[in-house]
Amino acid sequence: VQLQASGGGLVQAGGSLRLSCAASGRTFSTYVMGWFRQAPGKEREYVATVSVSGRRQYSADSVKGRFTISRDNAKNTVYLQMNTLKPEDTAVYYCAAGLTQSQIPTQFVYWGQGTLVTVSS
Repeated sequence: VQLQASGGGLVQAGGSLRLSCAASGRTFSTYVMGWFRQAPGKEREYVATVSVSGRRQYSADSVKGRFTISRDNAKNTVYLQMNTLKPEDTAVYYCAAGLTQSQIPTQFVYWGQGTLVTVSS
């Protein structure tokens, strides 16, 4: 599976962005999909995951109520809708595909290249 993330950019605090991650291959619908982020000088951290079917979503406490993950298996794409953005959300955001629900980056097998989100105050 090859993953291509897009949708990052510069936004003011309180604004919104939607990230997309397009996957190649016919097995997209068999993977749990997740978003992680990494700020400068920090470790990669969990943001959100969505189940294979898309019916179950999980998210980190830091983004709960502001970010929503979803997927469209017909389009081989996973999304991250980010609302009420804060400067501390500034990071490179990565999409990832894994075989099980997890918040641990090493549990994910395939990774996109990352897309930069910058939130100005």
